[in-house]
Amino acid sequence: MASPLTTDEIARLPVATRLALIEALWDSLDREAEDLPLADWQRDELDRRLDALADGTSVGASWETVRRRITGAS
Repeated sequence: MASPLTTDEIARLPVATRLALIEALWDSLDREAEDLPLADWQRDELDRRLDALADGTSVGASWETVRRRITGAS
């Protein structure tokens, strides 16, 4: 079995390769998401948001509005 890459070795990889590694890691977590522990308050908040989405009362903002808030542009 090959030894894991060091932080320095990872930093020397091309950006596209590092992004592919991030994507592979993220996808591997997604497959096991049900194994991640959630606090009761987190589960309650997720349930509240899912209910709001299902009944159409979810409040959101357009990308333009969010971008203006982030960048401070008017």
